[in-house]
Amino acid sequence: EVKPVILIVGGSLGAVAVNNAVRKILPELLKDFQVVHLCGKGKLDEKLTGLNGYVQFEYIQDELKDLFALADVVISRAGANAICELLALRKPNLLIPANASRGDQILNARSFERQGFSMVMEEEELTDEKLLAAVHKLYDSREDFINAMNQSSQQDPIKTIIGLIEDAASK
Repeated sequence: EVKPVILIVGGSLGAVAVNNAVRKILPELLKDFQVVHLCGKGKLDEKLTGLNGYVQFEYIQDELKDLFALADVVISRAGANAICELLALRKPNLLIPANASRGDQILNARSFERQGFSMVMEEEELTDEKLLAAVHKLYDSREDFINAMNQSSQQDPIKTIIGLIEDAASK
């Protein structure tokens, strides 16, 4: 049968912590999903080349929209570009904000979590069991996330970003 697709987007530099966490649970993930992994420049794992159900890229430019289109759920960093894209495309997502990002990714992630658009896991909390459980929960409740995004007043990415800034400024 055709397995659902998880797209993992590590950010432009590739998130080592996210890459490692995902690769550690690959055998489990591949039982239920196909995995498309954008792992960042120089972050390919040659040992995983040719693994059935798993494909990795250093980065993708033109085809990114196609990968987003075929993804059922997405695991991503929480930069403003990434989350606006996820919202615009209504992709249920698990955000793992980068710690080193002056806190803006954490604010972005928590804002999206509050609105029901995203699940969030802090990098420090990443364990094999937790990540695997989160992916399954995300997939099982994907319709809830899509519905929340559909009802969002934030169809407009500019408004979304301004809202995030205002949200952060009011704290």
